[in-house]
Amino acid sequence: MHPVAFLTCLMAGAAFVPTIASAADAAAVAAGKKKAAACAVCHGLDGLSKNPDAPNLAGDNADYIIKQLKAFQAGTRQDERMSIMAQGLSEEDVKQVAAWYSSIKVTAEMPQ
Repeated sequence: MHPVAFLTCLMAGAAFVPTIASAADAAAVAAGKKKAAACAVCHGLDGLSKNPDAPNLAGDNADYIIKQLKAFQAGTRQDERMSIMAQGLSEEDVKQVAAWYSSIKVTAEMPQ
């Protein structure tokens, strides 16, 4: 194959990678939203907790959420409710719930 033709094909293929990743991300977010319905009791429908004992999850980093859920599953982090809730989550569930909460946009306003 001619080098220019090869480069053109390579670039065309690379253009589809973000679309595929975005579609996979969108599917994970949608699945996570459904699975996070059980979390809404403590963490709020929008990830902004109305319960002073539960943290806000909206806008948190997905890797951080995954790490914390795995810590609850392993027993290295403990909470009466979360230790039980996390046990019922599969690896895929954890990733999808994290994708949902991390996808929520949060804005902040500096005090005057």
